[in-house]
Amino acid sequence: MTRTTTATTPRTSMGRVVAASLIGTAVEWYDFFLYGSAAALVFNKLFFPNSDPLVGVMLAFLTYALGFVARPIGGLVFGHFGDRLGRKKLLMVSLLLMGASTAAIGLLPTYGSIGIWAAVLLTTLRLVQGFAVGGEWGGAVLLVSEHGSAERRGFWASWPQAGVPIGNLLATAVLAILAGTMDEAAFLGWGWRIPFLLSAALVVLGFWIRTAVEDAPSFIKAKALADAGEAPRRTPAMEALRRHPKEIAICMAARVGENVSYYVITAFVLTYVTTHLKLSSGVVLTALLVANAVHLVAIPLFGALSDRIGRRPVYLAGALGMGVWAPVFFQLLDTRRPPLIIVAVAGGLLMHAAMYGPQAAFFAEQFDISVRYSATSIGYQVTSIVAGSLAPIIAVALLQRYGTGTPIAVYIAIAAAISVIGILAAKETRRRDISRPST
Repeated sequence: MTRTTTATTPRTSMGRVVAASLIGTAVEWYDFFLYGSAAALVFNKLFFPNSDPLVGVMLAFLTYALGFVARPIGGLVFGHFGDRLGRKKLLMVSLLLMGASTAAIGLLPTYGSIGIWAAVLLTTLRLVQGFAVGGEWGGAVLLVSEHGSAERRGFWASWPQAGVPIGNLLATAVLAILAGTMDEAAFLGWGWRIPFLLSAALVVLGFWIRTAVEDAPSFIKAKALADAGEAPRRTPAMEALRRHPKEIAICMAARVGENVSYYVITAFVLTYVTTHLKLSSGVVLTALLVANAVHLVAIPLFGALSDRIGRRPVYLAGALGMGVWAPVFFQLLDTRRPPLIIVAVAGGLLMHAAMYGPQAAFFAEQFDISVRYSATSIGYQVTSIVAGSLAPIIAVALLQRYGTGTPIAVYIAIAAAISVIGILAAKETRRRDISRPST
């Protein structure tokens, strides 16, 4: 009884809930983005050395993409048990899986030691990473969304989203420091392993913080009813598809432009600047550091704005802005001037933040609590296969074919247009009581 009474006053514990979701998400995305940065800068040389530069990068990005293929599987598995057993338990498991697989990458022998088996092991660990991060997002944002009030849900739920730039910021910062303090031979020889091994310490911190939180009272009540036989016990994923096909489709469409643009701006840009423009990795890593700091500040601001004017207008402005910014992004990069490269990346992530800030609350508000983990994971993670996973590969292929960023800008604009269509098809949900069934 004491637990229930305490939990029904979520404001007293929101700081702890947000911290638990934020730190875990930051650690998981640090691990995930670290791989993406290493794929562009290191793995093409150490695990796929017998290719020309762009082909080697494409092969490295193919293993990068496999992580996205595993994400929907992770989302379905974690969503199923998260809807049945609770958000917190599954979040602990995802954190341990991600940390172990990332640390193991830091211990891998390279192609020069064991040949093709190095790439096989790298790919296997990337699949484990994808499986773990596939279960992380839904649980983290729901833990906050279901604790928070409708009046400030957009703001609170945006903080787990802010874990993404924090993770990217950490990964980029560590790589930038190592690349700037070591010569290339030392960095390729052993320096690149350090960021992966650091993941183990970050996981311990995240695990410790997450032990202090509980699931939201609304979920605990729904679970008690299901356990007592007063609610149907169908497979959550199948029930979500049966009851919410339109809402899942809306989430998928809304996700396309956000996901494609993000991975072009943060992952492909490394290849574009270092391989195509022939600039040093330090230039683009600095731009990413500044841009991720902007992203980190902007996400909760746009989340808060969505509480005032609605999820749809904020998300729509971000999607439209991204379509307009895409050609500007490549024009600024092509100047080869570091300050303008910073403006290009920071501007792109600012547009992305307008979509990403309200996204967690917007997606959570689409679905009933009994299937919410599964439904949000389907909408969010399945899209990543055709959007984020392929974005760097498609961008590299377009660059190789046309030798310019213009076709890639068109690709981003088309993806943004799909998001615009999805948002226009949605209803405004910012005042919905998500502890009650949808109507």
